[in-house]
Amino acid sequence: MLYWTLIFLVIAIVAGVLGFGGIASAASGIAKVLFVIFLVLFLVSLIAGRGFAG
Repeated sequence: MLYWTLIFLVIAIVAGVLGFGGIASAASGIAKVLFVIFLVLFLVSLIAGRGFAG
């Protein structure tokens, strides 16, 4: 999940540098959503792992 977030972030940066504002905006929006999903899944797995270990 984090891998795809970084891919879309790089696409957004390259598109922004080249002047493709719409594509850069869409790619950065997708990167933000994927990063939030990654954080939520990471925290859930962290809490679940802590609950079963203790």
